[in-house]
Amino acid sequence: MNSIKSVPARVLSRRGGHSLEAEREQFDKSQAISISKAINTQEAPVKEKHARRIILGTHHEKGAFTFWSYAIGLPLPSSAILSWKFCHVLHKVLRDGHPNVLQDCQRYRSNIRETGDLWGHLHDRYGQLVSIYTRLLLTKISFHAKHPEFPPSLEVSDEVLEKTAGTDVNNIFQLTVELFDYLDCELKLSESVFRQLNTSMAVSQMSAVQCRLAPLIQVIQDCSHLYHYSVKLMFKLHSCLPADTLQGHRDRFHEQFRSLKNFFKKASDMLYFKRLIQIPRLPESPPNFLRASALAEHVKPVVVIPEEAPEDEEPENLIEISTTSTTEPQITSDIFEQTFGPPNGIRDDRDAQIESLKKEVDMLRAEMDKIKLEAQRYITQLKAQVNSLEGEVEEQRKQKQKALVDNEQLRDELERLQRAKQDSDRSQRLCAEAEKKANATEIRYTKLKEKHSELINTHAELLRKNADTAKQLTVTQQSQEEVARVKEQLAFQVEQVKREADMKLEDQSLQMEQLRQELDARRDELEQAQRSLSHVKQAGAELSAQVEALHAEKEVLRRSVSEKECELLSTRGLVEEKELQLSQESDKATREIRDLQGRLLEKSNQEKSLQQKLLDEQFSILQETVREAEDILRDAVAKLDDPLHVRCTSSPDYLLSRAQAALESTDALENGHAQYVASMAADAAGLVGALALFAHLTADTIVNGSATSHLAPTDHADRLTETCRDCGQQSLDYLGKLKDKQTLGCAELGDVRRALRGVLQLAQELRPKSLDIKQEELGDMVEKEMASTSEAIEDAVRRIEEMMSQARSESSGVKLEVNERILNSCTDLMKAIRLLVTTSTNLQKEIVESGRGAATTQEFYAKNSRWTEGLISASKAVGWGATQLVESADRVVLHTGKYEELIVCSHEIAASTAQLVAASKVKAEKSSRNLGRLQECSRNVNEMAANVVASTKSGQEQIEEKDTMDFSGMSLIKLKKEEMETQVKVLELEKRLEGERVRLGELRKQHYALAGAYDAAEDGEAKPAPAPRRGILKKPPLAQKPGRGEPERDAGPCPPHGANI
Repeated sequence: MNSIKSVPARVLSRRGGHSLEAEREQFDKSQAISISKAINTQEAPVKEKHARRIILGTHHEKGAFTFWSYAIGLPLPSSAILSWKFCHVLHKVLRDGHPNVLQDCQRYRSNIRETGDLWGHLHDRYGQLVSIYTRLLLTKISFHAKHPEFPPSLEVSDEVLEKTAGTDVNNIFQLTVELFDYLDCELKLSESVFRQLNTSMAVSQMSAVQCRLAPLIQVIQDCSHLYHYSVKLMFKLHSCLPADTLQGHRDRFHEQFRSLKNFFKKASDMLYFKRLIQIPRLPESPPNFLRASALAEHVKPVVVIPEEAPEDEEPENLIEISTTSTTEPQITSDIFEQTFGPPNGIRDDRDAQIESLKKEVDMLRAEMDKIKLEAQRYITQLKAQVNSLEGEVEEQRKQKQKALVDNEQLRDELERLQRAKQDSDRSQRLCAEAEKKANATEIRYTKLKEKHSELINTHAELLRKNADTAKQLTVTQQSQEEVARVKEQLAFQVEQVKREADMKLEDQSLQMEQLRQELDARRDELEQAQRSLSHVKQAGAELSAQVEALHAEKEVLRRSVSEKECELLSTRGLVEEKELQLSQESDKATREIRDLQGRLLEKSNQEKSLQQKLLDEQFSILQETVREAEDILRDAVAKLDDPLHVRCTSSPDYLLSRAQAALESTDALENGHAQYVASMAADAAGLVGALALFAHLTADTIVNGSATSHLAPTDHADRLTETCRDCGQQSLDYLGKLKDKQTLGCAELGDVRRALRGVLQLAQELRPKSLDIKQEELGDMVEKEMASTSEAIEDAVRRIEEMMSQARSESSGVKLEVNERILNSCTDLMKAIRLLVTTSTNLQKEIVESGRGAATTQEFYAKNSRWTEGLISASKAVGWGATQLVESADRVVLHTGKYEELIVCSHEIAASTAQLVAASKVKAEKSSRNLGRLQECSRNVNEMAANVVASTKSGQEQIEEKDTMDFSGMSLIKLKKEEMETQVKVLELEKRLEGERVRLGELRKQHYALAGAYDAAEDGEAKPAPAPRRGILKKPPLAQKPGRGEPERDAGPCPPHGANI
């Protein structure tokens, strides 16, 4: 405490503006941790300490705003166990949290309902329980919002219940129905939980079973109060309404009574509940509402929570010392620096002192939280004692009811005695005995009143001791404002208990006054009976027996009073133990503060040594990076003279991109170098990363420069090699300056940049400049190629018509029918192809008009040379396919060809038209009408090609002759011989088929190789070649099938985009 007073005034003045914000941030952090630990996907019960922290948080902020702000972010739809534990925590918060929690929960009714509806539709064991639990929570919120006289904990006195019910029968009837509905929801949840446990044959000591059973503790607490209130209201209804009208209420209550009794019996038999809660016992039979005196026999079921739950036996480590050295100091220092800022940018002893003070404040706050928890536990014990006292008062009230019943019996006896007036002598003796009985009864009530006064005094003494304990707690925590608030809360609760006790005492005094008045009235009646009774000897004997019974009851009450005195002595001993424990804990906290101050000094010294060690390690990392970069650059410079590297080639364009990237990396390197030199304590990560990038890019530039020089003219090759060597040497000189601390600050990148610019200039000079002239011819070639394709299709249509006329004149019968069907299908295919080519031409014109802008058509085609060459290749393929189809059809009609040729040509035409459509729609807009027509024409071509294949196959089946297989006249030996010959032919045909398939695969490989060589040549077209380039746009004759690109040309041993290193 003395260290807090020694805080500099400057720091205290700066701290005031942020103390509330830091306290709120600490509160939010603790609540978030408690909520995340209490509500998770582990199938284990919610720990009491986490739930208790959440409940204390609601009292701290007087509401559940923070709880709901974190709860609505939980992924409840992803896990049924998470939703189940959320419902459990919400139930506990509603019962034991601040009264404003109910209003906050009203706003989130829709979230609770959506969670229940979601899991109600899924066939999940926990999901069904979540659906039932959400309905219970919604019913609970609605009931308490409608009847604010009932707190969510359902703890109200009988007077409040009578006041809430009122005198209107309709209100009593409606309130009883709502209590029945409330109790039904509670019992349904308990039945669902036990039903799942019975099907799985679970043991209550398993964590999975305890996860389901834990919420039933709150259910037991609610059910005990709901049962008591239902009994009270049912007796009141039967006193106002006929019994027949309430038959349905009685049946429903009896069913709930059986369910509740069964629930309490099952729970009492489980070991899990025996350690956590004392479950009351219900009577063997439900109350008889038809008999008004049965209300006196009703005993309120009282649920008692033990002083300490088993899971709290191990002390809670509020200050996590094991993790303090690694995580907490960093977080504390970060928060302190964000709040106050380092003075003048320098860390001094005052900062260390401030950090130590904040740690002390945090430890004291944790100690204060611990004291709060102990005070709360002590209050719980006092509440348990108050509950026991209330049970005793209830027992006395029961005795009062019995006395009233005895008075009623005496009245009946007096009425009978009034009719017996025959013997006057006996009447006088009986009068004397009756007077003695009345005196004894008066003495009995007087003694009962005295005992009641003693109980009241005992209760007041307990309250005074509780107030003394609260004062002692307040004295030990005078320096903490939050402990003062705890004192106020305790004083408020004690005052509330005192007021409740005073109210109960006043009620009891009123009841005793009423009893006295009734006793006076009875005495008057007895005096009247003395003048009239004569012969009642037998009745007097009965009265003496009752007096003896009253004496026996008096002995019982005396023993109960002695037991209560023993309990009070034990309670006084517990209070003294608590006081001793508090003093010991305060001494322990003082010792821990001293130990932590010593540790703080050690930590500050270690921090200085670690900071110096960090600077040395950063410089060593920089040196290792520089050495690695030198090795990379030396390896790249060595490639300039490596004979194995001569076969590696590269393009000037790729060299240009590599040199530009290396030149740009020098800016990042210069910035990282400047930052490191400006403050040696700064992080060297920027300089290290920039060095690594610079070394790799520069080495890549040198290697690709060497590879590019292998294909360059001699003069340019020599200059490029020397420039690359100079670039490597300048880079090594710069890295050499970085290795020494004395020359580290004067290292510059001017010479390195000059060398890289020289490489860039030579790469620009080596780029070829003859391709633009060739690309100008692409526009004319597209138009010529499309025109030649249209002419080839027109020529094919004319030749098919000629073949059809020739076939009609030279053939007849089945052959004429087959030839006409094949030629007609070919004619339809040619017409569809012609329409496709026309539509493709229109679409290309539309693409050119929409995309060229102010440029000419030739410039647009030259700009998009790859797309243009794709159109040319597709047009060639379509024209060649049409020519091949006509020639194959001619050979089939003349019986010199094969039907398979027609089928293959049809497939080839379908593939070529698909290539033309794909090439046309690359640059077309999706909303273009010509594109839609082109796709429709493509589908029509595919249908016509399928018709050609179908007509060819059907014609082949009609014309080919099939021999009938008649082997009836052959012998066994001849059949065996024919079978072997057939097997030989089958094997030969299979071998031939396999060979043809291999040949087809090789042809396709060669075709793809030619196309790949064309693509590779186009990608690396800037590469200077030793041999003159051949033209790629010359149209082959229509009788030859073109590839997707030009014929195979010579290729270098290395890829065109980079050197093969």
